[in-house]
Amino acid sequence: MTTLADPVPGGRPGDVERATALSAELTGRGVHGIVLAYVDTAGIGRVKTIPTAKLASAAAWGVGMSPVFDTFLANDSVVSTDVLGSPDGDLRLYPDLDHLVVLSGQPGWAWAPVDRVTQEGERHPGCGRTLLRRIVADAAQRHGISFQAGIEIEWAVGQGSALGDDFVPAVSGPAYGATRQVELSDCTAELMAALAAQGVDVDQLHPEYAAGQFEISVGALDPVAAADRSVLVRQTIRAVSQRHGLKVSFAPAVFAEGVGNGGHVHLSAWREGRNLHSGGEGRYGMTAEAESFAAGLLAHLPALTAVTAPSPASYLRLKPSQWAGVFTAWGRETRESAVRVITGTAGRREQAANLEVKPVDLAANPYLALGCLVAAGLDGLESSAALPDEITGDPARFGAEEAASRGVRRLPTSLDEAVEEFRKDELLRAALGPVLADAVIAVRLGEIAAVAGLDDGQVAAAYRWKY
Repeated sequence: MTTLADPVPGGRPGDVERATALSAELTGRGVHGIVLAYVDTAGIGRVKTIPTAKLASAAAWGVGMSPVFDTFLANDSVVSTDVLGSPDGDLRLYPDLDHLVVLSGQPGWAWAPVDRVTQEGERHPGCGRTLLRRIVADAAQRHGISFQAGIEIEWAVGQGSALGDDFVPAVSGPAYGATRQVELSDCTAELMAALAAQGVDVDQLHPEYAAGQFEISVGALDPVAAADRSVLVRQTIRAVSQRHGLKVSFAPAVFAEGVGNGGHVHLSAWREGRNLHSGGEGRYGMTAEAESFAAGLLAHLPALTAVTAPSPASYLRLKPSQWAGVFTAWGRETRESAVRVITGTAGRREQAANLEVKPVDLAANPYLALGCLVAAGLDGLESSAALPDEITGDPARFGAEEAASRGVRRLPTSLDEAVEEFRKDELLRAALGPVLADAVIAVRLGEIAAVAGLDDGQVAAAYRWKY
């Protein structure tokens, strides 16, 4: 479980003593440095590293880093808002000692997610991890609800020897094929061993549909820990793959055409140990609160895409009839619906039932994505929103009149449209707060400007190796 208390200058009670002991233990295990990791508004993982001996100092006083990264673009250009994007100021990165792990895929290194705090010891309003922790804590206090979340990770594996920025699939076997699994068996076996050593429970790892594509599913955790785990797993995949001479991309679209890489989110709400998505009197065993939570997700999905699909390349992936979930529709085990109701197998439904949100990719900052999804669902729950009729099959088959009568709406087809929907969504902007909401808009507009005039193939190439 994630620690809910914010870091403070000087360290929370016991932090410095614990960090001192951890430092000695890590040194004894041959760990020389610690990666301090967070994700910026553009969804890029940013880091600073410290010698293992400096862990106690970092736990007490943090490590300096500029707030300018809140308005960095994926290409490392900088945009600005009225309060972010200048060369002024400093933040402190505080490692979460509860989630510090030794990196099996990077011998000599450990890793820890961080919260970002101002020099005055206050929450940094641009810190997505701090924001998500606040939203989760607020849900527990106001509604007695906790959450379990998991983020699927799809990635494309390329030959490390490919020229320039080209992508050449490292495997030739068919989608979901045994041949592809054999071709990459040494690397994936090492990957599973590394993740197990890091305390990550893997549910599935298998070849996927697109060229060179694989997918991994890991166990669900509370939302903050789930976002941390998503960052850690990608770091591990990248490190292990590199040791095998491979290059990986988590970008939404490696090529302009075809199926892209998703980052589907699985989310369930719980109260006093009971899963609200099972054992109720609603459809497929959902409780009334679970139905309203799903209705809230559907209502806010057009605006949510500015957070869950934040790159111009995201919209190369979000196409109808490719299981990307591009319509405001829900269905039980319907992989074309944006919100897929998963009941689980008979006998395990109380533990397994959840909602899968499909229009999400790995360009998204996972803390912002989960925070906004929880906020949207809670908005539906608080208003007792009615869940519309289920849609089965492919919603793309509906004509405009039938789609409208069923409440089925196409999600934004470009980042421009998504930004406009986000501007209109007061609930999501309030959930993020004005500083972070303005940063989201500024960064998205910056990404749009960065690819102005490029064709789809050039857009895919521009982001291919950014994620």
